[in-house]
Amino acid sequence: MVTELKAGIEGRASVTVNKENTATAYGSGSVNVFATPAMVGLMEHAAISAVESLLETGFTTVGTRIDVKHLAATPLGMNVTATARLVEVDGKRLLFEVEVRDEVELVGTGVHERFIVKMDSFIKRAEGKPGKIDNAAG
Repeated sequence: MVTELKAGIEGRASVTVNKENTATAYGSGSVNVFATPAMVGLMEHAAISAVESLLETGFTTVGTRIDVKHLAATPLGMNVTATARLVEVDGKRLLFEVEVRDEVELVGTGVHERFIVKMDSFIKRAEGKPGKIDNAAG
């Protein structure tokens, strides 16, 4: 399932603030600054990048909890980078401390939980939910 996950492993993800990842575009606000939902996604991407290369083929992680503070606004054109540090491994449960910085200051902090899952079993279970829309039926 995993090669060697241990506390201290870090991952990073970066993006430039553009019109597609602003609060206005997400509908989470009316200002063209980096959106909180975009920040959360960047935090998750950083956590994934910390561990994905250490997982055996056929396994992935899924996010189950995130608790964040969005501390500062970041304008269009500025780069933001999320860093996720693995702080706890409890079986399949992974806990990360995450932070986001722009080119000037700390933008956000938080804690993010992910679980290791077998991809095919996870997808099969999700697709087996009653009432699932059959896309092939057209």
